[in-house]
Amino acid sequence: MDIYFAVLNFTLSGAIGLVGLLTFTKVSTPREVVFASLPLLFALHQFTEGFVWLGVSGHIEQRALELAAGIFIYYAQGVLPFLVPLAIWLIEKDGYRKKILGILSLLGLSLAVYTMYGLAIVPSSVTVVNDTLSYTNPWTENIYDATIYILTTCGALMLSSSIAVSLFGLLNLIGLTIIFLLRPYGFTSLWCLYSAAISGLLYFHFLERRIKFLQDLKAKSEEFSEKFNNELESLSKR
Repeated sequence: MDIYFAVLNFTLSGAIGLVGLLTFTKVSTPREVVFASLPLLFALHQFTEGFVWLGVSGHIEQRALELAAGIFIYYAQGVLPFLVPLAIWLIEKDGYRKKILGILSLLGLSLAVYTMYGLAIVPSSVTVVNDTLSYTNPWTENIYDATIYILTTCGALMLSSSIAVSLFGLLNLIGLTIIFLLRPYGFTSLWCLYSAAISGLLYFHFLERRIKFLQDLKAKSEEFSEKFNNELESLSKR
């Protein structure tokens, strides 16, 4: 059965990867690179978990399983709490949102350093519980880390002025709540799977930005046209 879950992860990774590449083609400034790379990173993350499934089912060596599980948990618990708020901070315009996102980015960086240190000195383990991968590490299993993690990921996303990004954050908050209530032992694996599956929403940020650009361009064009017509009228009356 585990082999089917591996195939699911690899397939999902490929689908998200295509969306990620499409999203990356919409980048117009260097500040958007980190944000646009998120779907691609989610895809690679799910690709990594495919090897974890292969490992727990005995299809690859123990060392390969440990490497894949290590990469998965380091990214999920160590990198994301800093990467997410940073990505949103970079694309946000100046204002109170950007200032709060800056604070969340620093908070996320602190959590990332603390978590990675813990993951480096305290061994992690991965087991299969009710057909779900369960990643455990005593260092990260506390309410304080979890609260800051949710604040720097879902909180940062929901704070975005982009409707698509904010919706992505809200859906993540709803998803993680449901997962925690139904399968808390599979929280890390299932939430990352869910987030990856809906990360295509981030592509719509660029569509949203394009629509706003065209609306602003139209408004400026109409304003210029009105001024031009007024000037012609003024000249014709002389």
